Amino acid sequence: MSSLLHITNGDVFTERLQKLNLSGDVITWREMLCEGQTLPTVGTETFWKARFEFLHKNYKVSKSWFIEKTLKEYRSLCNHKQQDHIVLWFEYDLFCQVNMLAVISWLLTHRKYAQISLVCSGKEDDTDKMYSLNELTDEQLLDLYKNKKVLTQDDAEYADYVWQLYCSNNPIRLENLTDFNDYQFDYLGNAVKSHLKRFPSINNGLNEMENTILQLALDKKPKSKTEYMDILLKNQGNLGFSNTQYDRALTRLKPLITSLNPVRLSKKGKEILEGKTSYYSCIQDNDVYLGGALKYNFLYNTTTNRILKL
Repeated sequence: MSSLLHITNGDVFTERLQKLNLSGDVITWREMLCEGQTLPTVGTETFWKARFEFLHKNYKVSKSWFIEKTLKEYRSLCNHKQQDHIVLWFEYDLFCQVNMLAVISWLLTHRKYAQISLVCSGKEDDTDKMYSLNELTDEQLLDLYKNKKVLTQDDAEYADYVWQLYCSNNPIRLENLTDFNDYQFDYLGNAVKSHLKRFPSINNGLNEMENTILQLALDKKPKSKTEYMDILLKNQGNLGFSNTQYDRALTRLKPLITSLNPVRLSKKGKEILEGKTSYYSCIQDNDVYLGGALKYNFLYNTTTNRILKL
């Protein structure tokens, strides 16, 4: 009789999964590795130290909260040594896909004997809409589970390779990957594209997300921060971010947004958006990491969709 372990993408879905009464224990992966510096050695002391420093500095996460929420759950994962079948529940977006890569990388090192399966939500019907796990009905979830993808050794090693590239100090190698379709990760190619567009554009020094934040302020003229946040979350493509990430982005763009109730751009904000000037003069913190690379050491050329090293 094989034993099962489920690893989920977050607390809300963990609660949902427990109600489906599938056999096996459930562990929640409580991290957002799409933000801040990541080290390739998932789970090591230096890895968690770097993560805590980032979360503490940028999101005021306390040590006790980090230990209680993230590390305790991670230690629980370490203690689950018996299960020979591990099911990963993740989604199509950048947020989830990066976490998924890290988990597979860890499993490859620490659970060599285990069979890994992937349940990944995304395109579930004939529309263009992408679905999160929590948007699916119980029937749809059980159907996805029934049709889960059993990862081969090659799949797992590829995920680990992409993770190593994500954590390297140069995103150009990640950009040169073209063989996503040879492996069982339907949404990884798009997630990597979204990641690369987080480097500042040649045009004005803002990345795609930041340009969208300013453009929507101008186009939609939100009357309040609440309305603005709602618009931003609905127009974020496949980043998979929540209010938390957007709040941090708005703080970063403060010199370009004069007011949030109603939302108004500054003269500088409008000029940057029009490409008349660049954001580079406004950068206060050059120590911003995307994976293993420093954000402002690279530029994204929106015409050729290529990354350039500064």
